[in-house]
Amino acid sequence: GNSQLEYDTNRPENVSLDGAGHLRIVAKQESYLGSNYTSARILTRGLFTQAKGRFEARIQLPVGQGIWPAFWLLGNDIGSVGWPSCGEIDIMEYRGQQPTKSTGSLHGPGYSGGGALTSTYTLPTGTFNGGYHVFAVEWETGKVTWLVDDVPYQTRTASDVPPGGTWVFEHPFFIILNVAVGGNYVGSPDVSTVFPQTMLVDYVRVYQAKS
Repeated sequence: GNSQLEYDTNRPENVSLDGAGHLRIVAKQESYLGSNYTSARILTRGLFTQAKGRFEARIQLPVGQGIWPAFWLLGNDIGSVGWPSCGEIDIMEYRGQQPTKSTGSLHGPGYSGGGALTSTYTLPTGTFNGGYHVFAVEWETGKVTWLVDDVPYQTRTASDVPPGGTWVFEHPFFIILNVAVGGNYVGSPDVSTVFPQTMLVDYVRVYQAKS
């Protein structure tokens, strides 16, 4: 989707544990089944879903023009209602050519794609590829707050949904971690892009909402 250029595989060259407690997703430049790049997407669909609570991951991001990592949630009813009616919560979306910026977004019916409810966080010092950072959302009834390193930078509520749209964030979602190459959001890699590029995930933690 989104005109991405990679072929996502389940090969250990693209997705594996690194032996030091980290998940490793690696984008490579190689010819593979008609694509010029490979990478991976790992998800909990059919394994784990939850509605509301805190979702967080400690991640060291890759870097480079055309590199598009993300940590996000999709509604588990996507198979029956489709996208964007299922809802999408982008906890961390990142352009590799902007290594100090991370974006959080909500997609739903009437506010999806380029019209998503969104905001961007800018690191005060350093870059996201220079070390680990914690990306999180705190999801309550009618409200989602985004945080980077426990600094909240955006809150969206049902009242932010545009006229004719629907708030669709009251049911279980599953988790996705991936590294895309190219696509509408980041553009294609260029001569400055170094491969391979690796996203390292130290942990993913989910906390239940207070009853």
